[in-house]
Parts: sequence; C-alpha cells; structure tokens
Amino acid sequence: MSDLELFELGRWVSFKEGARATLPVMLGVVPFGLICGAVCVASGMTEWGAIGLSVMIFAGASQIVAAQLLAEEGMVGVAIVAALAINLRMMMYSASLLPHFHKERFSMRALFAYLLTDQAFATSINRFSEKDAVSVHRPMYYLGAGIAMWISFNLSTALGAYVGPFIPSELGLEFAIPLTFIALVVPRVSDRPSLIAALAAGGIAYAFDWLPLNLGLLVAAFGGIALGWMATLRKGARCD
Repeated sequence: MSDLELFELGRWVSFKEGARATLPVMLGVVPFGLICGAVCVASGMTEWGAIGLSVMIFAGASQIVAAQLLAEEGMVGVAIVAALAINLRMMMYSASLLPHFHKERFSMRALFAYLLTDQAFATSINRFSEKDAVSVHRPMYYLGAGIAMWISFNLSTALGAYVGPFIPSELGLEFAIPLTFIALVVPRVSDRPSLIAALAAGGIAYAFDWLPLNLGLLVAAFGGIALGWMATLRKGARCD
C-alpha cells in the first residue's frame, strides 16, 4: 500500500472514529430533536417548515426560541438576535478549535462552523487532548462527529415534527438534554482547576437562570473560565 493510500485510510479511520464517539451522546440528542420538531409545529409552523428551520439553523435551543418568538408575532429581527445571543458560546468553542484547524482552507472551516455543536465540540476536544491524539487526523475526526450529529438531530427533528403531538408529556424527554451535557463534562474534570471551573459554572448558571435569552449560560461560561484560569495560575505558582 502506497503512502497516499495509507494517508487516505487514516483519514477515513479518523472520520469513522469521530462518528462513533458521538453515539453515546445521541441518547440525549434524539429526544432534544423530537422536542424541537414538536415545538416548532406547535408554534404554527408546517412540518416541512420545522424541518427546514432545523437544517438552516442546526441549533436546538435557538430553533425553539426563534419559533416561539415568531409564533407570538414577534419581529423577525428580534428572533434572529435572540438566536444569536443563545449561540454566543460557539465563539468560545471556535477559539478552542482554531489551533487544530487553522491550516484548513476557508470553505472547510466554514463547514466546520456550520457543524459546530456542544456535542461535536466536546467529543472532539476530549479526543484531541489524549496522549495518542497525534495519530488522529483531526479535521476528519471532527467532520465525522459533526456529520453524525447533523444526521441524528435533523432526522429526530423531522420525526418530532410529525409525531410530536402524540408523545405523552409524562415521558419528560427534556430531561435527557442536561444528562447529555453532564456526561460530556464529567470526563473533563481531571484536576482541581477543572473541578473549580465546572462547579463555578454550574452555580453561576443556576444563580443567573432568570436572565432572558439563556444569557445566564453565557455568564456562567465566562465565570467558570475565569475561576478555572485563576485556579490554574495559583496551582502553577505553588509548583514554582
């Protein structure tokens, strides 16, 4: 087998590894997609409109807020601003991923941005920080994770658009969403600074839950980062 064939094989192995890595978190993504589809239809959209919104935005919480605002005869501009505010955390995700993808051409980075989700980011950044990550083709790994998430979320959104009204509310599918994020965060808590950052972010998110447009989540993210960074500096000072 030539070097080129080995290189291409390594790319597709990484792609499949990234896709497989998202399988556990899909237990939370599928219920979320069902909820998004059902909420959009309940807000007055057609089933195809709900599916189209999911493909265009590809961000569950933003889709729900935008659909509800439009259903309440809100201005389109307000719905767009609300969706952007909820997704501001993606800027931090992008900054974390940039060192891994900065050599990629613009069209690929644009595709990566479209596919960026909490789950694709967490599974990829976790893998990239492992000791044997040097053997992983990182763009293809991320692409595998992102495409797998896109397919599962949009299929479940389409299903939710059609069968959502028949799903009993007693099932509490929305509870799967925080469980997914807990499963993503816990493996990253490996030392004192990361524990401080996680606990601080959780406490701040709870304290600022009253803020509109899910801005409490953004405040919690910055607060957790700041406190985790301070704890890292103190740890380094003690080591010196």
